[in-house]
Amino acid sequence: MPFLFSFLVVLLMITALVDIIRREDSQVRFLPKLAWVIVVILLPLIGSLLWFGLGRDYGDAGIPLPNLRRAPRTAPSAGPAAPPAPPRDTRTTEQQIADLDREIEEWRLREEVEKRRAQRETDGDHDVKGEA
Repeated sequence: MPFLFSFLVVLLMITALVDIIRREDSQVRFLPKLAWVIVVILLPLIGSLLWFGLGRDYGDAGIPLPNLRRAPRTAPSAGPAAPPAPPRDTRTTEQQIADLDREIEEWRLREEVEKRRAQRETDGDHDVKGEA
């Protein structure tokens, strides 16, 4: 019986080490991969259980698991629903800067047009007063 337990611990340790090594850094939580390898080697049973329980990110990769997260509790609301979130701006920084430059140029041109209109009106008033 002790042989079987030892064999299972070694098998679990090897499985954990292979899993740690094959995972990308973004799928490892709480410690770097090298630290997880050291923990699993020094503490085979506990380290392997910690790896599969805490260190591994079960997000998109790996075995498909049911959603283990609880749905957020929402109180029944008597009022209107919250407005939807505004759409994200998917333009590049260069496109955003070009749009801002166009807006600034448009604003400048509008100011120039308003200035010329005001100048024409004042010039027209002088001409009418001068004829009378």
